[in-house]
Amino acid sequence: MADFKTHITTSSVLGVGYGLGGFLLFDISLPHAMVAGTLCSVAGMLPDLDSASGIPQREMLCFMSVLVPMLMMRRLRMLGIDPEMMVFIAILTYVFMRFVVGRAFKRYAKHRGMWHSLPAAMIAGLTTFLVVLSPELEIRLYKSWAVVIGFVSHLILDEIYSVDLSGNNIRINKSFGTPMKWIIPSLWANISTYGKLAILVVLVLGDTSLMEYLGREPIELPSRAAEWFVNSSEEDTSQMR
Repeated sequence: MADFKTHITTSSVLGVGYGLGGFLLFDISLPHAMVAGTLCSVAGMLPDLDSASGIPQREMLCFMSVLVPMLMMRRLRMLGIDPEMMVFIAILTYVFMRFVVGRAFKRYAKHRGMWHSLPAAMIAGLTTFLVVLSPELEIRLYKSWAVVIGFVSHLILDEIYSVDLSGNNIRINKSFGTPMKWIIPSLWANISTYGKLAILVVLVLGDTSLMEYLGREPIELPSRAAEWFVNSSEEDTSQMR
């Protein structure tokens, strides 16, 4: 398994290339390119939030606890929230990320479990799309893909390091095949992961800017749970007729 230094070095190099590529080839503004490159670099350590050693998890949680509130500032401004309330929300977000999310990973996540998987990379990318608000859809997608690329680079490195080429014979470690996966033997872990992924997909499809870009109507979610029952009952009644 690749160590912390290898992961962060690889994702940082990818981040620099990703940012420069966007800036030089696709006319992405320098600030957006720098943020995307940073996100790619940081995402290279996201899979280790399930690490049992504690050091990668602690460092990543501290960094994410600061980064996420900063990425939310544009959305908060568009909601008309005043600066003082933004500070309060940022503090709450920090506490939530640092302690609630951190404890959830420590308690429920198993190292090399479903958080070390391709669906998890998709979850990270979709979450970034929802958090990073921008008037330009291309910028949101650009930053979201930065996170996916950084995340997947971690999985690829773990896969590469599971093959030992140091001796005369090629030796494949038992960890081979565990990072680049879609499911694991645990049914509950699979249901939980794909449930979160499905929720994020629905939320993204309900995003107005994305649907306008695709020429489709955004999905409208009922504001109350009772509306789900009323709508489904009406559909059943019409079908019976």
